[in-house]
Amino acid sequence: MILWLCLCWGFSRSAAQPDSELMARYLEEQLLADYSIVEQVARRVPRQAKFLQRLETRPRMSEFHVRSTIISRYAFTTVSCTMVNSGSEAREAVFEMQIPAAAFISNFTMSIGNKTYYGEVTGKENKNGTDDKERHKKPPSPTEGRENGYETFKASVFIPRKMQARFILHYEELLQRRLGKYEYTVSIRPQQLVGRLKVEVNILENSGIVSLEVPPLRNSRQKGNGKAEGDVSPPPSTVIGHTKTLAKVTFNPSVVEQTRIARNGILGDFIIRYDVSRELSVGDVQILNGYFVHYFAPTDLPPLPKNVVFVLDSSASMVGTKLKQTKEALFTILQDLRPEDHFNIIGFSNRIKVWQQDRLVPVTPNNIRDAKKYIHNMSPTGGTNINGALQTGAKLLNDYIAQNDIDARSVSLIIFLTDGRPTVGETQSSKILSNTKEAIRDKFCLFTIGIGNDVDHKLLERMALENCGMTRLFQEDEDAASHLKGFYDEIGTPLLSDIRVDYPEDDVEQVTQNFFPNYFNGSEIIIAGKLINHTSDKLHVEVTASNSKKYILLKTDVAIDLPSRNDIRGVPGLEDGKGGNNYIERAWSYLTIKELLNSRLKSDDIQEKDKLMEKAKSMALAYNFVTPFTVLKMKEAGLPSEPPQEEFISPSTDGIGEKVQSLQGHKAPPGIRRGQDKQRIKISKTSADGDPHFVIDFPSSKFSVCFNIDGEPGDILRLVSDHKESGVTVNGQLIGAPAPPNGHKKHRTYFSTITILSNKPERSYLEITPKRVILDDGERLVLSCGRSAVVRSRSLEVSISAYSNITVTIRDSISFVILIHHYKKPAPYQRNHLGFYISNSKGLSSDSHGLLGQFLSHEVKLLQESLNTSRQEAGQNQTEALKANPTNTLKVKGRLVPVVWKQRRIYNGQQEVECWFAKNNADKLIDGSYQDYLASHPFDTGTSFGTINSL
Repeated sequence: MILWLCLCWGFSRSAAQPDSELMARYLEEQLLADYSIVEQVARRVPRQAKFLQRLETRPRMSEFHVRSTIISRYAFTTVSCTMVNSGSEAREAVFEMQIPAAAFISNFTMSIGNKTYYGEVTGKENKNGTDDKERHKKPPSPTEGRENGYETFKASVFIPRKMQARFILHYEELLQRRLGKYEYTVSIRPQQLVGRLKVEVNILENSGIVSLEVPPLRNSRQKGNGKAEGDVSPPPSTVIGHTKTLAKVTFNPSVVEQTRIARNGILGDFIIRYDVSRELSVGDVQILNGYFVHYFAPTDLPPLPKNVVFVLDSSASMVGTKLKQTKEALFTILQDLRPEDHFNIIGFSNRIKVWQQDRLVPVTPNNIRDAKKYIHNMSPTGGTNINGALQTGAKLLNDYIAQNDIDARSVSLIIFLTDGRPTVGETQSSKILSNTKEAIRDKFCLFTIGIGNDVDHKLLERMALENCGMTRLFQEDEDAASHLKGFYDEIGTPLLSDIRVDYPEDDVEQVTQNFFPNYFNGSEIIIAGKLINHTSDKLHVEVTASNSKKYILLKTDVAIDLPSRNDIRGVPGLEDGKGGNNYIERAWSYLTIKELLNSRLKSDDIQEKDKLMEKAKSMALAYNFVTPFTVLKMKEAGLPSEPPQEEFISPSTDGIGEKVQSLQGHKAPPGIRRGQDKQRIKISKTSADGDPHFVIDFPSSKFSVCFNIDGEPGDILRLVSDHKESGVTVNGQLIGAPAPPNGHKKHRTYFSTITILSNKPERSYLEITPKRVILDDGERLVLSCGRSAVVRSRSLEVSISAYSNITVTIRDSISFVILIHHYKKPAPYQRNHLGFYISNSKGLSSDSHGLLGQFLSHEVKLLQESLNTSRQEAGQNQTEALKANPTNTLKVKGRLVPVVWKQRRIYNGQQEVECWFAKNNADKLIDGSYQDYLASHPFDTGTSFGTINSL
């Protein structure tokens, strides 16, 4: 029980380790399967536990679950935490989660008792006071605390007696490649033992996954975790499975295993490192739904020679461990310099000391030996003259470049390290920044390193940003020597310089940074943008750069063929509809916002800073990101609701292990519960169902017309095309099946996928299969067709009746019904498929087209052909008399179409339709021929008949 968790935690702090494990084992045996049954927590509690319960005041954590999906380096993470108050009075619960500083929070939900609070990202405003109805809880803060590379998200609430609270946090990040690996980290620091603790990470990389590894838990605040030095085995209970492109990693320690790792509940950082297959080319360009992302990371290139000046803080505050570790790191770094490199060293405090005056020396054994002696003799004293040190280093490097015939393709850089703030000489940050920029003049890059809590990290960050470098901050109690060496390793091997990536101006827009001064071995260049030429079937890419031998130019044409290898729905091992979120679009928005933030940080112009802030804020609001200019405000749901139940998305890892269903959740709006009663819907005759059989109802003429389409498996049919006017497009993709015995057809075809796209008032799409529904309107939601649900947005409503039908309503004036045909024991010629019905077309324009859409605003006249071939128009009252005549004719837009009378059953046989049937793939009935209605991909919006476009 949850109360026994308190006992184990309290006991382990005062008892020996074996006793702690015995108590943990007893706890593990007794824990209830369902922690939500809070009423049972007071049953059968031993006296000792009751005594410790009175001493324990904080709520207990019953569950801590992290689910993550990484799709082509872009990571979606969901953290779910449940806390239980088993006491007799309300108690404060604090949910804390360390997240990467580079990540953006995208959603947060709290359920406290029977009340649910959801987060809404809004523009940051300076307001005083707090909403009265939220006074009982502290609002969540994404930057409550900061550690090296991480920020602490914190939310505090009061939980009523005998009740529980659930917290669900979503965040997203684009993984950066360092030292040849992508590193994904989850902080596991619940501060107590947890009954149910699980981390589940799923990775999909179409390029292929290589060198996947899970090192031991990392916890820099612990002196040790009992593991031998050099142990690289995964944490206990870790399970790793992967194929060429898919990987699944789970960490699910029992309470006993948790006590062996850390008795205080601080387990550490769970880390996954991996890389992808790559080759020397223009890189990996991925395109999806009008957006692209370009990953460029060439390998096997010779390193460029470098000219480096090390500028090291030797002020009094560096005394002790900091200076000792800096010296250790520099000894190793000097040893790694290459023979073609040149270097010098500057030590600074209130005085500035240059090792070799007015020059950079080549790398020779004697020079390395003398440099080590100089570093060894450095002693901490005096103040911190940051401006003077940087001016000296910049002048030294500039003079060397100007006075020596150096290799034009060599890379020059300054590596600057300090632990404090400027105290001597120029101390105003703005002056130091302007002086440094003027001294460097874009001729080389500045890389900054800060150690400890007293460093001016904003100054170091901006200095690096303004001078094409990077910055790193390390805590004083960390292993600074290994961190310094690791940072140098990132920038110590330049492979290319002056890299420029170009795309045709008429094909792309809003492209992120495409010029990079240097490319370092083990890193990666990432560019993203939007496609504007939707008629092109390829994207031209050019990469120009220089290396140690020559200037290089790489060119290629990337096919734009959706669905393709970049659309994860087409990856083997994924179920229909899994992972259809436009991760490329979100990666583009992530990069764009980051660049806007950096540009604002570098700018000194107030108007420009305001403009950049507004752009970043607008995009953050559009994609629901918490940034420095947006804030997460908690709002109470309008009606009492059940605790939030997340619908997750992620790649399926069938064949690897447990089926994956994880990640970023859309939630039903407040007051709407998942699991609605079966919806009553309006049955429409205008439809495309079965093999497929098309029916068009003409109410004013009081008859219907029908036809068949004998398509090929894989064909995508345009059913409704009204993209220019109403913004709505409906496409259906066919799947093949063998023909039934003694049939006249070679094969059958059915609709396997219906895609509904809408771009008014905002862009959204639905992808429906017999198994699930994907809704993407800026946030992505995956719903199972096996569970009833209702989801509403400002202009769209989706209602699922389990295993029966899906009703889609757009702006209350357009309604479609998708019928689900699911066979429990299908015959060889049967396939699970969909039927498409139009129940309300008032919102579609008179210019709508498609196999069904072209008839919605046009009437068809029925003619009778007599024996002497004279024709007369048939009135409505003559229809019955014409049924028996096999030689009737329809008049459609001036065309004469011979038809015969037929009966058909639609809507699972529940309704019988009598109709005039047009043969030969609706020849002369439809505009053009059947081939004119073939879409190039599910998202082809076909702005007019015979053209192709993409949403």
